[in-house]
Amino acid sequence: MLSEQENLSRTAEIRAIARQDTARAASMLESFIAGLFDIPVSDLKINIDQYSLNSLNGFFRSGTQEFFFKFHQEEGEEEMTGEYYRADILSKAGLPVDQPIHMSTLPGEQLLVYKRRADPRFSDVLFELDQRPDDEAIVRATEAEADLNRRILEIARSSLVTITPEEAAMEPIHRLFYERLIDLPEGTYPGGRFKKFYHGKRFDFPNGVALQWDEIADAPVVINGLTYSRTLQEAFDFAHDRYTPTHTADAGGIVAHGDAHNANVWYERGTARDRLSFFDPAFAGSKVPSLLAEVKSTFHNVFAHPFWLYNPEMAQQAFTASVRLDGGILHFDTDWRPSPVRTALLDAKAREFWTPWLRTLKDKDLLPDDWEDVIRTGLFLSPTLVMNLNAGETRDRHNPVSSAIGLSVALSAASRPVVGADMFTDFFDKVRPS
Repeated sequence: MLSEQENLSRTAEIRAIARQDTARAASMLESFIAGLFDIPVSDLKINIDQYSLNSLNGFFRSGTQEFFFKFHQEEGEEEMTGEYYRADILSKAGLPVDQPIHMSTLPGEQLLVYKRRADPRFSDVLFELDQRPDDEAIVRATEAEADLNRRILEIARSSLVTITPEEAAMEPIHRLFYERLIDLPEGTYPGGRFKKFYHGKRFDFPNGVALQWDEIADAPVVINGLTYSRTLQEAFDFAHDRYTPTHTADAGGIVAHGDAHNANVWYERGTARDRLSFFDPAFAGSKVPSLLAEVKSTFHNVFAHPFWLYNPEMAQQAFTASVRLDGGILHFDTDWRPSPVRTALLDAKAREFWTPWLRTLKDKDLLPDDWEDVIRTGLFLSPTLVMNLNAGETRDRHNPVSSAIGLSVALSAASRPVVGADMFTDFFDKVRPS
């Protein structure tokens, strides 16, 4: 194992070891954190949860105090440009963000340490509501989401500036999208997670259906009876072109978290209203391309639930799905739908952020003609590149049912149906500036 990891950064090595030996990884982290910040570290525990897809988090003691730590680690991180963890940008702009007690931004050693809190993550609150809906709790959660998005909008408007292609390319948010499509440092396409997970691979679907990439990549897509405008290959190819970092400057840049999915958000319960605040601003920036800034949170907080992305074993029990290749056409059929709390969150996101924000960009002549395709592409890439949705030869966490659901949701995000409507067309029609 050591020979395989000798070229990895310290965070990459620890994350790799944690997949097989959490006790050893915890011991390594104790020494790592103690050395980074010159503090005593003991009783470190790594959290094993469904949201830690590219990160590790957990708790430790330092003397009499308890702390929470988290670090995000990307494949090929040492070859990437930009700087991680600019929490001060968010705080100075007025966004609600938990400030770390200790922070390291050294290449391959990025890590944040916070005072331990009793507050749950918003993701945990919503997961409970997916399983056991509670009307009053849904209202409170939705009000908190609405309040946060009003603040995000306010900061977006006040921080909006025109940016050059070079300034756009320096923002770390591209690590979530474009840099997962290519091999670094060469920039080879197909590469990165796209090639590792999907390109040239076998896909296993329910009822023993096994299909090769070459069979499905260019096949027209039909989902629940609706024919879609882009194939799987076309969706990735469009993303590779349009999300090239220097191609993302046309809608200006804003101060944004960039990766505010609800496992990076604290849920603070209040008497009259509850409050949300960010943490882990690994991809925060001051000139984040404005159409990309909230796209990942929109997908992961709504369309990834209930269950299929983060809890695929539960999706397999709760929903059905089938896939077939018929006359060269790729058909997906599934009974998966967003839960009531996710629908309420999407309504709040559309009403309080996307509708007024797109209107703002249009009024300032900063809304590109293909704005819907830009947002759709981010929604498509959010699930396909955050983890391996393929249950075939490269299987990681997903099973044939969750894979079929996930790919069908991603493909319905990537383009409009040729005829008819779905949950994504409803969303875009709602936020479209008149």
